[in-house]
Amino acid sequence: MLNRRFFLMAFLTFLVTACSGSQPTTRQIIVGVLSYGESASTLEKYQGFRDYLAKEFNSVVLLEPSFNEVQAVQQIIQKSWDVVISPPGLAAIAISQSQYSAVLPRIGADKTRSILVVKDNSDINDIKELNNQSVALGHEGSATSYYFPIYNLYGLTLSEIKFAPTPKTVLEWVDTGEVTAGALSQEEFENLKGNFESGFKILFRDTHPVPAGAILVSPDRDEAFKADLIKALEKAPLDILETVGFVPNAQPPDYSYLIQVVKRVRPIAKRVKEKPAPIY
Repeated sequence: MLNRRFFLMAFLTFLVTACSGSQPTTRQIIVGVLSYGESASTLEKYQGFRDYLAKEFNSVVLLEPSFNEVQAVQQIIQKSWDVVISPPGLAAIAISQSQYSAVLPRIGADKTRSILVVKDNSDINDIKELNNQSVALGHEGSATSYYFPIYNLYGLTLSEIKFAPTPKTVLEWVDTGEVTAGALSQEEFENLKGNFESGFKILFRDTHPVPAGAILVSPDRDEAFKADLIKALEKAPLDILETVGFVPNAQPPDYSYLIQVVKRVRPIAKRVKEKPAPIY
């Protein structure tokens, strides 16, 4: 009996020693990202990032694309995602409502503003004159073409709000007269306006800088995981950095103003698909 007990203790000691000599394994990591309907290309785009994290954490890493911000918010509320590659609007929601934390900024911090444009020959010269007019917004969740313009249009009733898949479509609709005005970022406007023969004018420019997106971490993950993630990202190869579009060795963006905007807009946004669309 003593020999059997000794053998069992020796065997258990061997197992503990053997396991401690190998690299520890972290539980499965789920990375959330918005795909806006292009799940297949999103999975392909972030394949290298997934493989890199799997190697760094010695863990299974799953990429979970979300079709739009509505689906993404549900995942955020349920804390289904451990890590999120987030645009600014979603980041503001995740931080303010689900206690996610931003660990690194994505490229583009404070470099752009939200604007509303009309055709350069339009008689409209003030944002209040858009009352009873049609306006094009971007995809739900965009800070520059969704949250900020709805916030700035507060108090008006629009004849219709059309949702454009791209900033170029916004300008196309304004150019053809399908809508009276369109929302996009000033950076996008400067890059795209040369593609049109007719001109545009900026009707309204929000003076607040739009923060960049961020890499977010779930509150269900501890500080050690967060520190390890930051360390892994900051030493990531250049191709990973460019694919994900984050800035190493930088402070996360300040979302305080955007959080106020999102909180104000979300109750209003429930009616933006109505015709007419009351922005209040």
